[in-house]
Order: sequence, then C-alpha cells, then structure tokens
Amino acid sequence: MIEHMETIDEFLAHRTADVERAVREAAATEIMPRFRQLAAHEIDVKSGPHDLVTDADRKAEEYLTGVLGKLLPGSVVVGEEAVHTDPATYEALRGDAPVWIVDPVDGTRQFVHGDPGFCTLVALARHGVVLASWTYAPARGQLAVAVRGRGALLDGERLVAGAPDPTRDLEVATSHPDYTTDDQKRALLGLRTQGVRPRPCGSAGLEYLAVARGELDAVAFSWEAAWDHAAGLLLVEEAGGAHLTLAGEPFRTTGGNTLPFTAARDEATARRVLDLLAGDA
Repeated sequence: MIEHMETIDEFLAHRTADVERAVREAAATEIMPRFRQLAAHEIDVKSGPHDLVTDADRKAEEYLTGVLGKLLPGSVVVGEEAVHTDPATYEALRGDAPVWIVDPVDGTRQFVHGDPGFCTLVALARHGVVLASWTYAPARGQLAVAVRGRGALLDGERLVAGAPDPTRDLEVATSHPDYTTDDQKRALLGLRTQGVRPRPCGSAGLEYLAVARGELDAVAFSWEAAWDHAAGLLLVEEAGGAHLTLAGEPFRTTGGNTLPFTAARDEATARRVLDLLAGDA
C-alpha cells in the first residue's frame, strides 16, 4: 500500500502536465468541434428534460477513460456517462484503487444552448481523498489545476479565495429548485435573508472556480454526484476555502452526506451559510 501511495506521489510530482494535455486534447477533439454545431440526433435526455447528454459528453469521456487509465496503471475511471449506463461503476470510489473522477462536459445544458459556461472536470482520488484536480473551460480558454497540499493555479497564477467584503451581501450560487427535495428546498430558503443574495447555479465546476477566485462567496448544493464536486472542492480547499455539509462535516466524495452542503471562500463564511441552511441564524 505504501509503495502504491508513493507511486501516486511520484505521478503527481511528474505527470500532472500529461493529465492537462489529455484534458485539453479531449476538449479539442471531441467537445469544441461540436460546440454550437450539435445536430438534434446528437442530443439525448436522461432523467428529465433538464438532464441532457450529447455526443460530446460520451466521446470526451471515452477519450479520457482510455488515456487516463494508461497514464496511471492500476487506476480506474468513474465517469458520469459510464455510471449512467452501469450505476455499479460508482462503487469504485470506495475501493482501494486510485480513481479518476470524470465529468466530460459539466454544464451540458449550457453547452447545448451555445453558452460558453461549461467545463471538463477531472479529479484523482483514493480512499475518498481527492489528491488532484483539473477544471478546464475550453470556450473560455481557462485551466485550473489543484494538487492537495500544493495549492491551486489558474492558467499558472496562484488562486487565493480570500474573505468576503463584510460591507457587501454574500453572493451564493444554489441548486435549482427542480433538483431538490422538500426538506432541501426549506433549507435553501434559509438563504433568502438580509445580507445574502442567492442565485441559481450554472456549471458546478465553474461556480467552484469562481469561489476559488474570490468572485463568488459560496455555493449551496443539494446533490452528491462526485463528478460534479470532487474537482471543484479541492480547488476551493487549496485556494484557502472550506466546505461543510448540514451535519457540520466536510463533504465526502464517497457519499452518505447530510445535504445540502456548502463550499465557501473561507471557513467563517462556510459556517455562516451552514447556519442559514440549518435555520440556526
């Protein structure tokens, strides 16, 4: 086990650029040629009218699955589209092997509508601990990389989330009501109070990037899918932020979280949002 962890450490020390290259190539080959060029037959509906999948999602995930597994022998891939086809694939998050967590197009609805607010998310985790992440917004030309304990960078510049301006309302991106239970709706209503400006979220990955950049104060989300959260949560952590579930614990990518949860620019803001979600403020 120690030798395996040393292998991952060595990989992170020397091969992160190879992952970056794979992410960029997946976008250049399978995503961007279809951006604003999708035909009707290249778009399908999954669980409902707002849950879309395109040929870009499928092809980019296939590309990344093939490349990432070869970059780190012994690793496995948990991708959004593969899990949709075979839900048992998700159990790999709880196994012993290093896991690549992949969302090929985060913000598919935006992608379908020709909006540049989408990204590709890749994270490397083991035993539920996210070790590194890549957030690539190809239509915006932005790439953010985080490595646990080594900080977070956006296009080579260090990210520092900082603290919110105490003279301004907190801006919080939240889950859309269509994707929440009645209890979660009631919790999110706690954010509709003086001093807070909630708004519906776009691409989760880009909302996390906005928190890490200090452009957004917090997010409050009500779903657990690891591919939506793993990359961004590490990005926020390494930029100095924090994340907490309704139980007052950090979010676990392996699941079993008490929802909703928040990620924020600093721990004080995370606890303030959590108090509002819990109805304690």
